[in-house]
Amino acid sequence: MKLLSIESSGMAASAALTDGDEVKAEFTLNNGLTHSQTLMPMIDAMCRLCGPDGDTPDAIAVSEGPGSFTGLRIGSATAKGMGLVWQIPIVPVPTLEGLAYNAWGRPEVICPMTDARRGHVYAALYRSGEDGMQELMPAADRAIEEIAAALNERGEAVYLLGDGAKNYADRLKTLLEVPYQTAPEHLLWPRAASVARAARKRYEEGRTVSAADHTPNYMKVTQAERTRARQAGEAVHD
Repeated sequence: MKLLSIESSGMAASAALTDGDEVKAEFTLNNGLTHSQTLMPMIDAMCRLCGPDGDTPDAIAVSEGPGSFTGLRIGSATAKGMGLVWQIPIVPVPTLEGLAYNAWGRPEVICPMTDARRGHVYAALYRSGEDGMQELMPAADRAIEEIAAALNERGEAVYLLGDGAKNYADRLKTLLEVPYQTAPEHLLWPRAASVARAARKRYEEGRTVSAADHTPNYMKVTQAERTRARQAGEAVHD
C-alpha cells in the first residue's frame, strides 16, 4: 500500500512517501517559511525523485489536528486538492497519535503533548504494542498541572514528546513525581513518516474519508468563531 503523508500541525512541514513498511522518501523543513511556501514543493520533489515509484498513491494520510489552525488548514487543503485530482481517499490521523509513533516500541507510557498556550497542552497517553498504539487517555486540551497529575496517578515511567514537553520542561520537572524522559530533538517533533505508520493501520481498518468530506479537527474554536460568538453575546470558552 502506497501512502503520501502530510504533517503540518506545527512549526515544521513534513511529507513522506511510503510503500508498506518502507519509507521511500521523507522531507521535513523547519526554516521559518510558511507551509504554503514549502509543502507543495516538497511533495513535488519527492514524487519526481522517487521516479516510477512516485506514481499515484493508494491514499493520502494527513495529520488532522489539534495544532496550528493555519498549518492544519494548509495541510488539509493540500490533501483535499490532491485527493480530488487523484480520486483517492484521505486517512485522517490525530496529531498526537501520529506523534506517539515516534516512540513506537518504547516500554514507558507515551505522552505526546503540543503547546496549546496559556499553560495548557493538547495531550494524550498511549502504550506501544505489536499492533500499534493503544490509547490510554484520549486527546484533550489540558492544563499542564492536570496532565502531570494524571501521569503521577498512573505511577509508571513516562516518555514525553512534542513542543509542549520542551516548552514546559521546567514546570514538568517540578510537577512530575514519576520517572520520565523527554525525546531527543530528532524525535521530539511530529513527522510525516510517523503519520504514515499510524495511517496504515487506519486504512486497513477502513477508517478513511473522501477528499470532499475531510475537515481538520481543531479541537478548539478558531479566533474568528470566538469573535463572532462574543459579538452575538454568546459564552466563549478559550
